[in-house]
Amino acid sequence: MLIDLTDKTAIVTGSTGGIGFAIAQGLAASGATVIINGRTQTSVDNALKQLKTALPEASVRGVAADLSTAEGLATLQAAEPKADILVNNLGIYGQQDFFETSDEVWQQFFDVNVLSGVRVARAYTPAMVEKGWGRVVFISSESGLNIPADMIHYGFTKSANLSIARGLAKRLAGTGVTVNAVLPGPTLSAGVGEMLKPIADKKNISLQQAGDEFVRAKRPSSIIQRIASSEEVANMVVYTCSHQASATTGAALRVEGGIVDSIG
Repeated sequence: MLIDLTDKTAIVTGSTGGIGFAIAQGLAASGATVIINGRTQTSVDNALKQLKTALPEASVRGVAADLSTAEGLATLQAAEPKADILVNNLGIYGQQDFFETSDEVWQQFFDVNVLSGVRVARAYTPAMVEKGWGRVVFISSESGLNIPADMIHYGFTKSANLSIARGLAKRLAGTGVTVNAVLPGPTLSAGVGEMLKPIADKKNISLQQAGDEFVRAKRPSSIIQRIASSEEVANMVVYTCSHQASATTGAALRVEGGIVDSIG
């Protein structure tokens, strides 16, 4: 299967590192013009430099904007008024006991993980509908199905991503615009690597080995019994954004190694 996204413009939110950067690189490698997004100009510039080093012929631009705010969306729209592909990857996570999670933290997670995607999808999908072609992807998580007891506020937002993706897909029925959710599991992104580094250093093992041990200890239902790579998640997203995925919409596409014990 040859995925060719030449002449398509893709916005990937929160894409200066981790899974978002891997998605941006995968889309660029498939010929799309990719818009990198992060909160600071420095992080955007660094990501653009890294992407151009990996793919010298890639067409890439960047916009520094905090999409958890309406002002951030206005900045993005002013710089990039239209897109054919939108990947709502922006998100934060963190462990915190339910009884110690304040209103402010709940609101922060909602603004970043949920409302940012709502805003951006609301802004960009009408032009896709007018054109008769578009791809919208929400990055959810297996935590949206298996709500972690130590991250209930995070799991809630990832369940919300699933609801929004399904509902928006139905709202856009018959338009040529597909909307899907992709559900990663534990993934060896830069952020997770930082979390695992003290464990790896203490045991004198690699980050990959530390990640695999984490999966076996904390997600024992995993079928692959290892941590995934950002590129493995990106591969699913790139396919979902392709012409070949034209009959896939309203779906929750799992890239979580079989952690969710369900055949549905």
